[in-house]
Amino acid sequence: MDATVSDSLVGQLLDGRYKVESRIAKGGMATVYRALDTRLDRLVAIKVMHQLYADDDEFVARFIREAKSAARLSNPNVVAVFDQGDDKGHVFLAMEYVPGRTLRDLLRERGRLSPQEALSLLAPVLSALSAAHAAGLVHRDVKPENVLLSDDGRVKVADFGLARAIAGRTATSATTLIGTVAYLAPEQVTRGIADPRSDVYAAGIVLFEMLTGRPPFDGETPISVAYRHANETVPPPSSEISGLPPAVDALVTHATARDPDRRPADAAAFLAEVARVRRGLPALEADAGSATTVTPRGHQTLVVELPSSVDGAPPRVGGPVRADDGKRRPRRRRRGLIALLIVLLLAAGAGGAGWWFGVGQYTTMPSLMQLSVSAAQAKAAGAHVKLVVSPDQEWSSTVSPGDVIDQSVQPNHQVKRGDTVTVHVSKGKHTATVPPFDQNASYDDYKNALQQAGFKAAPPVMAYNDSIPANGVVSVDPAPGTVVDYGKAVTVTVSQGPQPVPITDYTGQDAAAAQAALTQAGFQVATTQDFSDTVPQGKVISQDPSSGNGVKNQTVTLDVSKGPELFKVPDVTSNLADPLSWTSISQAEKTLTDAGFQVKVGKKGRFGVVTSQDPKGGSMKPKGTVVTINAS
Repeated sequence: MDATVSDSLVGQLLDGRYKVESRIAKGGMATVYRALDTRLDRLVAIKVMHQLYADDDEFVARFIREAKSAARLSNPNVVAVFDQGDDKGHVFLAMEYVPGRTLRDLLRERGRLSPQEALSLLAPVLSALSAAHAAGLVHRDVKPENVLLSDDGRVKVADFGLARAIAGRTATSATTLIGTVAYLAPEQVTRGIADPRSDVYAAGIVLFEMLTGRPPFDGETPISVAYRHANETVPPPSSEISGLPPAVDALVTHATARDPDRRPADAAAFLAEVARVRRGLPALEADAGSATTVTPRGHQTLVVELPSSVDGAPPRVGGPVRADDGKRRPRRRRRGLIALLIVLLLAAGAGGAGWWFGVGQYTTMPSLMQLSVSAAQAKAAGAHVKLVVSPDQEWSSTVSPGDVIDQSVQPNHQVKRGDTVTVHVSKGKHTATVPPFDQNASYDDYKNALQQAGFKAAPPVMAYNDSIPANGVVSVDPAPGTVVDYGKAVTVTVSQGPQPVPITDYTGQDAAAAQAALTQAGFQVATTQDFSDTVPQGKVISQDPSSGNGVKNQTVTLDVSKGPELFKVPDVTSNLADPLSWTSISQAEKTLTDAGFQVKVGKKGRFGVVTSQDPKGGSMKPKGTVVTINAS
């Protein structure tokens, strides 16, 4: 039954131990893989829950509990459960690997089986179910797909307790069916309950299918099939296949009775009937044309010897007798009446129809949920059921500490008097304290602290903050020190650093106005001053930074113009009274040009001696200023 299929888990190492080699099968709740247990160097089957179930914490808890119960089963016909775990959301079971095929594969190949073959296969199935019923487990999903036929001839039953784990995930009711509709007992359809007799019914349907090649009921929809189980009686297999022994018909009819009380009480009782019929099969098959009928024990006549009378004569039931002295006396009837009562009880109860051997040996399982252990013990005792308290306690946000949170046999199920019900007790609400945070630590560090404390980190809320560096923790909700439910999602506000502020370029604008606008935007402003021949005094020559985004309190530097730099204009005029001081036009032009000024010659005069200038010598002017000179 190996089939290598492309799958993301193939090739992975689960839980650091199980090397997934190939996918075997995929069902409604899980996918099964063949894997190598690298610690023990053996092949195992890994059943990985679908994400729909793995994301449900309550289901996972129930699944683990049921897996533990199944792991305690010790029977050669039960697929052993070795381990369970959760690897990065992959909830899985490690089970015994059974190379071979399923009963479904065999039926597809053969169509149907002979009575001897069918009962030979059914016997180990019932052996596995009887071990489960003795341990307080109900399979709930007995079908050919869950019966494994190994290559070496062994028959094993898989998936104990898993249907119950699913049932705990859903609100079990008359409108919610858990199981495979072709094998559902009527009470599962109408009342949403299952007990060992439900497994017996399913096993009877499997027997019918092995004998005829198909289940007794079909329909266009699953609901229509379920409806037929609830409202129709399963026909004898001989109505489909002629020549089947009446004893085999009787087996199917007894196991599939619509009234659970009319079925074998559990798999062990059904197995005993199967063993009896198997012993008679060879003789029945040898005489194929015989109409021999095996009379059920409940319809056989039982002979019980009555106690004799005092004088040794057989007792009679009737009126008074005459004594030897001729006087009429009441006959000693007490012993006779008791004996008659015994006869009637035995005759009625020999085949399971008597009160005690039928209805009287059963009781209705009471609801023990949310009761204290002492109250649950008293209620169980009142229903004639033994109570066992499991050492595995569970956290609960709804059930008080010490009260019952779950019971192995569901309320209103019919069980035998003296049967055992196992209860799990609540540890109360699982809480934890939100850890403190250090604003100097990163969000990643605090997220790890949350997970170690038992919390989930919700998607972070990002916020700008002027004082906490980017990726630092700003706040936590619920606040540190708060006691809340274990596993609760905690929301962390993470700093993005200071909020960006757009920077406007004020180059060429009035410096005072630019400084006021930048300060209003949240910046610090620094100024420098420089001479500028092109930018008027009081205007911004340059700005740093001049564009883009900044942050509040960031410094923006403005270089403010002092206007052009001023230089002293040389005095090139001549004193006419002192010929030695006379300056020619060419001399004046050279002096002014060397000083950085431009020269314009106005009046040249007859002698070419500079007598005046504008601007006057000694005044302060920017370089390049035009100085006009006049000569006489």
